Amino acid sequence: MKITLAALMLLLSAGLSGQEGHPLRGTWHGSWGTNEKYRTPVTLVLDWDGDNITGVLNPGLRSSPIEKTSLDAAGWKFHFESNLKERTGTSVHISADAKIEDVTNPNRRLEGTWTQGGQTGDFKAVRDN
Repeated sequence: MKITLAALMLLLSAGLSGQEGHPLRGTWHGSWGTNEKYRTPVTLVLDWDGDNITGVLNPGLRSSPIEKTSLDAAGWKFHFESNLKERTGTSVHISADAKIEDVTNPNRRLEGTWTQGGQTGDFKAVRDN
């Protein structure tokens, strides 16, 4: 009986350590650009409060709150919008549509399309552990 109880406790504790919350929660690092040569770095810090996905784009001196989000969990499609603060002091509207790739992997990825002002390009980011 002791061996069975110990095995059960080990099994349960292993399952609990694997829990990490919402698939978008965390810090994501990546870039967007109109081609592979010219890329703009992007950092997202995302959270989930139980009802909504919230976050910050490029935390730091020019951080911008993520204002609109939506998630289609059936296809793991994520949309967000923000008014990005540029170095000139002006703001430019951005929107991104991405799919969460490899959703069960701790190093999951966001891959999709980024639109900033009049430019559209691809967007890629990887979640930090």
